[in-house]
Amino acid sequence: MTDLPPESLAGKTIAVLGGTGPQGRGLARRFAAAGLTVVIGSRDPERAADTATELARATGGMVSGTDNTDAAVAGDIVVIAVPWQGHADLLKGLATKLAGKLVVDCVNPLGFDKQGAYALTVEEGSAAQQAQALLPDSTVVGAFHNVSAVKLDDPETASVDTDVLVLADVRQASDLVQELASCIPGVRGVYGGRLRNAHQVEALTANLISVNRRYKAHAGIRITDI
Repeated sequence: MTDLPPESLAGKTIAVLGGTGPQGRGLARRFAAAGLTVVIGSRDPERAADTATELARATGGMVSGTDNTDAAVAGDIVVIAVPWQGHADLLKGLATKLAGKLVVDCVNPLGFDKQGAYALTVEEGSAAQQAQALLPDSTVVGAFHNVSAVKLDDPETASVDTDVLVLADVRQASDLVQELASCIPGVRGVYGGRLRNAHQVEALTANLISVNRRYKAHAGIRITDI
């Protein structure tokens, strides 16, 4: 059963590139359940279509699937949820398609070894800043970095119970993505600073992974006193 989206998002299509991966799929599920039109993008359009069919059936929402390029064209708001290793190459190839669009980057540049997860150094400062450098004609916002993919994609989890830090250089874009985050039950979008502050938010995911491993949890974050 879908809800009605807020007026600011009414009529907008949300494209999720990398929408067959854990984070992308979870976000697509929640956006569709909130009454938004969702397009899932993937390197494998057949897999995207299968995922879309499954999520449409589960949520009662409007979900379709295609390749990343066509999804980028279809989206008014385009969420980047691909693995860090493919981040730069994907965006370089889509710069023209994403021109003039609002792009939400939720990619975390992380490495893994025997000691666990750790933050990687990014030349531009962060994945969000890399996205803005590669997409000069788009408005890039960083968000959804620290949200549990397991909780997002679990239909039995009624409330995800976390805040989403939203990083942006354009106030209107930040406000809209905060509204998008708040469409998910239990989630609140909170302005977290400009894009130059995205690194520590992306890196925080490594700490949350450590928390989750130690306590067998799916931890999120809450901002107090606001």
